[in-house]
Amino acid sequence: MPNTASSAIPTAPAANDRAALLAKIPDLAAEIAKEAARRDLERELPHEAFRLFKEAGLGALRIPAALGGPGGSVVDYIDMIMAIGAADSNVAHALRSHFNFTEALLLNPNSALDRTQLSRVLAGKLFGGAHTEQGTKRPGDVTARLTKSGESYRLNGRKWYATGTAFADFASFSARNDEDQLASVLLPVDRKGITILDDWDGMGQRLTASGGVLLEDVEVLPHEISTRGLNTLIGRHTSTLRQLHLAASMAGAVRGVLAEGTDYVRKQARSAAHSLAETANADPFVQKILGEIAAGSFAVDTLIRESARALDRTAEAFAGDDPQRLEAALIESALTTARTQIVASQLALAAATNVFELGGGSATSRHLNLDRHWRNIRTVLNHNPLLHKARVVGDYYINGTTTHLEEGKVF
Repeated sequence: MPNTASSAIPTAPAANDRAALLAKIPDLAAEIAKEAARRDLERELPHEAFRLFKEAGLGALRIPAALGGPGGSVVDYIDMIMAIGAADSNVAHALRSHFNFTEALLLNPNSALDRTQLSRVLAGKLFGGAHTEQGTKRPGDVTARLTKSGESYRLNGRKWYATGTAFADFASFSARNDEDQLASVLLPVDRKGITILDDWDGMGQRLTASGGVLLEDVEVLPHEISTRGLNTLIGRHTSTLRQLHLAASMAGAVRGVLAEGTDYVRKQARSAAHSLAETANADPFVQKILGEIAAGSFAVDTLIRESARALDRTAEAFAGDDPQRLEAALIESALTTARTQIVASQLALAAATNVFELGGGSATSRHLNLDRHWRNIRTVLNHNPLLHKARVVGDYYINGTTTHLEEGKVF
C-alpha cells in the first residue's frame, strides 16, 4: 500500500503543480511534431524530444503530492501520451517503460531504494529497460545470467525490445541468477559493458530504439538487484497500464492522420477528374472520408479515456483495505482495456488506410510520409495478440473465466 509518511517524501527539485505541468503539454507536443515526418524518413532518433520532455518535468506526472509530486491521474498521463503521440507516436511509445516503472514505484514506495528512485524521477530522470530476448522458445523466456563475483555480481546476455532505453538514464534488465531464479537489475545506462545497439528493423515505430542491448560483464551491486514477477497485484495493474499506454500511442497516431489529412486537403489535394466539385475541399466524398476519420479518432480517444478511468479506480483501490474491491477493480480495468484495444484497433487501421482516399497519387508522396501512421499503428498492434484478446473477452462473458485477465501479461 502507498506509504505517505513524511520520511518517504524525496526532496529532489521538481514541478509539483499539476495544472502548471499539464499546461506545458501543448507546446511540448508542438515542438515534437516539427520535422516528425522527416525524422521517420531519415531514421533520426528523437533525442531532442526527450531532452525537452525531461526539461518539462513531465516524467514525474504520476507521482502523488504526498510523495513530492504533482499528483496527476492516470487520465492525465494517458491524455498526455495521446497528445505526444499525435505529434510523434514514436516518442509516446518510447515513454512506456518509464511510466511502468513510476507506477510500480508510487504504489509501493517503502524502501530506502524506492525513495532514492523517487528522488531520481522527481529530478527528471527517465527509466527504460529490456527483458525480452530473441531466439527463445517462448516470449518471456530469459537466458541472460547474473553471477556472483566477489562482493558484487556480473551480468551477461543480449536483450531485445529495449524501447526507450536509448533515451533513458536508468534501465532494468531481467536475468537468471546462480540459483536459476528470475531477478531484475536496475542500472545506469552508462554503466561499463552496456551497449544500446539501436538495431530495431520494424516497418513502423522506427524511432523508438526498440532493438537490442548487449550486456557484457556488467558489474551489478547487491542493492541494484530485486525479485521480479508479473503475478503480483501491482504487476497486474502495471501490465494493464502498459497495454493502455500502447493504445494511447496508437490513438495519437490517429490524431496525426486527422491533422495531416486535413492539412493535405486544404493545401495540396485536387478534386478528382470525375468530381463535380471545383476543389477537393468542396468534394462531398472527401468531406465524408475526413468526417469518418474524425469520428474514428474521437471514438478511439473516448474508449481510451474510459480505460484510463478504470485504471484510476484500480490505483485508488490500492490505497484501501478491501482486497475484494481491489481484485474486482483489477479485473475490470484489464477487461476494459482489452475491449478498448479490440475496437480501437479496427478504427485506427481504417483511419490510417482511408486517409489516402482524400486525394490521388500525391497523397502517397514520400515527403508527406502519410504511410508512417499506418505502419506505426500496425506495429503497435502487433504487440498485442488481438485474436486471443477477443477470445478471452468472449470466454469471460460466456463462462465468467478470468484466468488470463489475472495473469498480468498482455490481457
